[in-house]
Amino acid sequence: MGTRRDFKDKVVVITGAAGGMGIALSRRFGAAGARLGVTDVDAEAVQAFSRTLTSERIENIAIELDVTDEGACKMAMDKVAEQLGGIDVLINNAGITHRSAFMNTDSAVYHRVMDVNYFGSLYCTKAALARLIKTRGLIIVISSVAGFAPVLGRTGYAASKHALHGLFDSLRTELKGTGVGVTVVCPGFTDTNIYRNALDGDGRPTKHPQSKVGKTATPESVAEAVFQAACRDKRLTVLSTVGRLTRMMTKCFPSLYEKLMARLLKSELER
Repeated sequence: MGTRRDFKDKVVVITGAAGGMGIALSRRFGAAGARLGVTDVDAEAVQAFSRTLTSERIENIAIELDVTDEGACKMAMDKVAEQLGGIDVLINNAGITHRSAFMNTDSAVYHRVMDVNYFGSLYCTKAALARLIKTRGLIIVISSVAGFAPVLGRTGYAASKHALHGLFDSLRTELKGTGVGVTVVCPGFTDTNIYRNALDGDGRPTKHPQSKVGKTATPESVAEAVFQAACRDKRLTVLSTVGRLTRMMTKCFPSLYEKLMARLLKSELER
């Protein structure tokens, strides 16, 4: 058994902290004694959540942050380090998605999804990395089953999550010997606003209903799984039975998986 990470008094930065997953992650790491830097593009929401955390006796600071702005990412990480004394963990959680067929999706939607999901994680990691090396810290990446499997009607989302795996699996190799861990977590369908706020092909919020496969997880159950993976310094954690079955099928029976997935999610493309 390897040494387990202890997050008591550690400084944990969480992007997208005012959304369902971010709230659950903040509370879970806060319950373990971590001091939090909670960031979100919604300034009012993150400030309100910060006050709630304070009322729950979880030490934190709140920062408005648009992760697509590289300069803002650097300033946010600097502020956390200055006010809380460093950075031990970065959780790249901010994300958006879309539900639309490739042929009906504007290129601007692909840019937007990639800017938030991929470049947002890249910018925040670059901004925090020197401090993470100093503390022999941990980078946590909230990916998705779409990070290793095709998903009908979400070509942009899947592309952004595949890109995260390429970036952070490669970064892990560059960080060998520094003590910095890289944990990639792949949830399945989870009850958060990312799906309710999905973009349509023209970039506006979609009104098209979402199809789901398997049981929808709660943010709290995903946050607990992320926390346990972080404690054990796991490289990759795939959540849910459907997620693990999907990983096996995409490796061993890709054509069968594509056929079944297309059948289950075909309503995504019915307009």
